[in-house]
Parts: sequence; structure tokens; C-alpha cells
Amino acid sequence: MSLDDLDPQRIPRHIACVMDGNGRWAQAQDLPRTEGHKAGEHSLFEVVDGCLDAGVEWLTVYAFSTENWRRPKDEVKFLINFNEEILFRRRDELNERGVRIRFVGRRDWRVPKRLIKRMDQAAELTKNNRKLTFTIAFNYGGRAEIVDAVREIAAKGVAPNKITEKTIAQHLYDPEMPDPDLCIRTSGEFRISNFLLWQLAYSELLFTDTAWPAFGRDQLFDAIQEYQDRDRRFGGVNGG
Repeated sequence: MSLDDLDPQRIPRHIACVMDGNGRWAQAQDLPRTEGHKAGEHSLFEVVDGCLDAGVEWLTVYAFSTENWRRPKDEVKFLINFNEEILFRRRDELNERGVRIRFVGRRDWRVPKRLIKRMDQAAELTKNNRKLTFTIAFNYGGRAEIVDAVREIAAKGVAPNKITEKTIAQHLYDPEMPDPDLCIRTSGEFRISNFLLWQLAYSELLFTDTAWPAFGRDQLFDAIQEYQDRDRRFGGVNGG
């Protein structure tokens, strides 16, 4: 599938990705799991490039979940350092290409202050860009996000009968973020794993056996093609 095969009028505005399979990809090649994460960086920026070329406005990726702290300490340390390194190496390139970098997730004691500093620097540098909003979900959990939203609403003393879906949406980590049109999960798993639970209510879900390090522009365009072939009704009925 190539970009020319896609309908430019039906490009999803927002694509979300669960980047799964880095470790298994590496183990299948008798490599350390960390090598899979390194290979996954190439795929990530292939997808960023594909989104820029296709005219996707928002891309959100699941970089590190609230559950990932349970992984072996060496792998957790690697992932934290690796994400920090990527931000340092790639932020200027992304800024030059008109990409706005944002982050969602809890900023609790587990996230190193130096990484938070890198996040803030990247967000500040790119805040005026609009060609693509690239959101990185780090120390993120969908349930945690909803809990934090409810806590904030309660702390403001909002009356229960005044709380609506709009109220909750306005208190999520990034109220400006539109709901994803398409959510892609790689590596043959058929679940969303606590990712964007509120926002995925009406998203098209696409599951592929391809491991994330083997996922790139062509696979992204295949996913967009499948999205374009689907009939999105949002609970209604299309046609006669």
C-alpha cells in the first residue's frame, strides 16, 4: 500500500498506537529485549513520517504504562534512559518538521526529574507547531487518567448533578486532544491494555500480527486503508 492509494479526504485525524512486540521481536532473533526497543525507535519515526506525509493531525503512542514499572529493573531503567535519549536526539528534528510534542501521564515520584525536564523542554520548544501533534503517553494508564479527572472535579466542588461527559473530558490530561479515529495495536495482541479508555469509545480498532519493530510507513498506510474501508456509524445507521 502506498500513500497514493489512499483517499486524501478520509485520512484519520488522530491515530493512536500501542507499540507492542519489541521484546518478543528481539527474543525471536536471539537478541536482548533492549535491542527490540532500539529497533522500535526506527519504526516510531517511520510512522511519524508517514503521518506527516498523509496529513494525519494527531499521533499518540503508548511509550510507558503505569504497569510497566513491574518489568525487570534493568529493563525499566533502560526504557527511562532510552526515552530521555530519544527526546534529546529527536526534538530539534521534530521541531523543524512542524511537529508539536506533548505528553500525557502521571508525573509522580517514580518519573526521574531529569526526564520531566526533557519533556518540558521538548513541549516548550515545539508548542507553536501544528503540522502534527505527537503525544507520548508516559507513565500513563487509562484508569489512572479517569481517576485523576474525577479527583480534580471533586476537589473543585462540582455538584454531582452537574457532572456530564463533557465535564470529565475537560479534566483529562489533555482536554484539547480529539478522540482517536483509529487505534493500532501491533504484535498479535487483541486488547487495548488500559490505553486511552475514555477516548477510544468510538475509535476503530485495528490489531495486526506484525511486531512493532517491523511496522513502518507501508504498514501504517495499510492500516489507514482498512480504516477507510470501514463504515463508521457512531451508534447510528448509515444508508437506507
